[in-house]
Amino acid sequence: MNIPNLLTLARIAFIPLLVVLFYLPFAWSMPLAAAFFALASVTDWLDGYLARRWDQSTPFGAFLDPVADKLMVAVALALLIERYEAIWLTLPALVIIGREIVISALREWMAEMGKRGQVAVSWIGKVKTTLQMVSILLLLAFAPGTPIAILAVLTLYAAAVLTLWSMILYLRAAWPHLSDSM
Repeated sequence: MNIPNLLTLARIAFIPLLVVLFYLPFAWSMPLAAAFFALASVTDWLDGYLARRWDQSTPFGAFLDPVADKLMVAVALALLIERYEAIWLTLPALVIIGREIVISALREWMAEMGKRGQVAVSWIGKVKTTLQMVSILLLLAFAPGTPIAILAVLTLYAAAVLTLWSMILYLRAAWPHLSDSM
């Protein structure tokens, strides 16, 4: 067990805390939930940076890091769907969650074929993730209908568009392998 893996595990441990903070009936609970989400987002970047810098990449970390990311984002988006109760937030949230499931399954299948490098993370995925994290953080921190929350919803739509674009790119890269096995 190394520090990058501990940071990834901490990100998973933050998930129940995020949920509890989200439902607490205090004025400070939502900003604190947003702060925990921000801390988790920073650990997402930090664990990868430290693993590369200290040459501490492990198969366990390579498996757990994307799982932790997807769990944190999916839970936060599910909470926000409940908070907003509006199709205009639900739609991009479900696009993002659905894409994560599809790409996770695709990566697993490609890894079984020894072709995981064909569906490696791209720069579009990194931009998408950044937009996603910023929008979720702002949507947690600010009440629905405020100007910053409206900007955050627009940012979530931008993330959803990049989500679809990156999914198309991943599927196109994997298509020769997918079509060969039909």
